[in-house]
Amino acid sequence: MAEQKLTRGEKNWILYDVANSAFIMLVSTTIPIFFRSLAEGEGLSPEQATGVWGTVTSAAVLILAVLSPILGAVADYKGMKKKMFLTSLLLGIAGLLAMSFAGEWAAFLVLFVIARVGYSASNIFYDSMLTDVTTDEKMDMVSSHGFAWGYIGSCIPFILGIVLIFTTPFGLTTQTATQLSFLVTAVWWFCLTIPLLKSYRQTYYLEGKPERVRNIFHQLGDTFQKIRKNKQLLLYILGYFCYIDGVNTIISMSTSYGDEMGISSAAMIFALLLTQFIAFPCAILSGKLAKKHGALKMIKIFIVCYIAICVFGFQLDQAWEFWVLAVAVGLCQGGIQALSRSYYGKLIPKEASNEYFGFFDIFGKFADFFGPLIISFCAFVFHSSSYGVLALIVLFGLGLFLVIQSERAARAGKPRC
Repeated sequence: MAEQKLTRGEKNWILYDVANSAFIMLVSTTIPIFFRSLAEGEGLSPEQATGVWGTVTSAAVLILAVLSPILGAVADYKGMKKKMFLTSLLLGIAGLLAMSFAGEWAAFLVLFVIARVGYSASNIFYDSMLTDVTTDEKMDMVSSHGFAWGYIGSCIPFILGIVLIFTTPFGLTTQTATQLSFLVTAVWWFCLTIPLLKSYRQTYYLEGKPERVRNIFHQLGDTFQKIRKNKQLLLYILGYFCYIDGVNTIISMSTSYGDEMGISSAAMIFALLLTQFIAFPCAILSGKLAKKHGALKMIKIFIVCYIAICVFGFQLDQAWEFWVLAVAVGLCQGGIQALSRSYYGKLIPKEASNEYFGFFDIFGKFADFFGPLIISFCAFVFHSSSYGVLALIVLFGLGLFLVIQSERAARAGKPRC
């Protein structure tokens, strides 16, 4: 059977992944390197810089973890999703623009938290839009295309920024060129979001208005009870919490870890750029393989691959090993993220997608919180982050176990929410 063509709404939804992935590309590469240069320039040791960065990254995601289900519950009402998406989008872009002018590491971190919160909040609403713009049959494919084009598209502003940093044209300093690259990314993020803002229509929603806070918390309580009673969904979310912790930690802490291991900034940046190019076809391929073998089977395969990645990362101490690690991550990263999102989207009621994705996001964000915290703890206590990388194996293993239990619950005929 031939693959169905993408609709205009699906294409515009995918385009936002291209828009916001440019920011997360900075979070994985330039931003932590720039922060380390500011922090070490003001007297922090490399280990302290890694610890501070991991702690602040945890704080940023923890804020959203607490707010996610509340924001999601409000956005499920008619006409609210697009408004809240736009508000969080502007917050993230404003934070990134302000980072372009920060020259002191503490102020830079505060602005980073603002930008990260805005980015993460917009993703709650963006992910839930998937149920409005496509069908269950096409969800794996559309979600995979989103991550795939996000990986390749994010390279465009990133490469422009790298050219500025390495060539320092017009008499720019390296610091000014780096900050200018943040500005380029902010403009990219906003401009590529415009088509989605113009075309998106909320198809599934709750009638009425979210007027009373007490009602919102009552609604959240009902949704939590539904999730708790649905063994398949509950086990999957718990498994997702564990394995996505490792995935996101590898993304957010890779450059800090590589720098601590003595890998040059240039080697890390170009290796991670390679990851994006490899992830592009692999994310699309994962959608095709999920259609043939099932999304959950592919997720389990990717988890096993990440366990092997952690073992290899533990002993990493040379530049060529960082390149090998970048290739391995590129093979798995897009697939596990895309299929996790689309598989969950098919399990939940569409009229409450924001609220359910809010809970999905809270587990993802708490995972983001614990992962960097593990790395930071090992950096402070053992004076090395390598043991933290090894500890991520436990999270991947537990995640695999819970996903398998979720699959067994589904086979036992547990009802959906």
